[in-house]
Amino acid sequence: MRVLGIDPGLRNLGWGVIEADGSRLCHVANGVCKSSGADLAQRLLSLHAQLTDILGLYGPDTAAVEQTFVNKDGAGTLKLGQARGIAMLVPAQAGIAVGEYAPNTVKKTVVGVGHADKQQVDHMVRMQLPGVKITGPDAADALAIAMCHAFHARAGGRLEDALRKVGA
Repeated sequence: MRVLGIDPGLRNLGWGVIEADGSRLCHVANGVCKSSGADLAQRLLSLHAQLTDILGLYGPDTAAVEQTFVNKDGAGTLKLGQARGIAMLVPAQAGIAVGEYAPNTVKKTVVGVGHADKQQVDHMVRMQLPGVKITGPDAADALAIAMCHAFHARAGGRLEDALRKVGA
């Protein structure tokens, strides 16, 4: 299963692609889409075009996006939500299912602690994907999101298999 993880951001949208084969994870690619344009609409269009190119290049089977949390700056939260909409729209347009994960769920899955800091996330991504060259903190977060999705998809499959075996 090829998984695209997306860390939404209006200026920098992190992305990471991994291959998951059972419990084995392999790094495919990662990077950061940097928005450009004079206004919000142009910046969103820029992110859409870049993410569409990434999907075409790497052909993921599934995608995952980090959920946003509401902060004190309502306008900033709204803009982030619009970038998150692009992050969900592009895979959906390609017919790819999109999972959503809270930041604490991603950290708990990858690091083992729900309130881990960015350095801890980066370290654990590097440990689980040996030799990976991470293009920045947003890309590290995106790889962590992809890893979280792969883990939960695998765990969900095991639960479904177990339920089928017992006839539930």
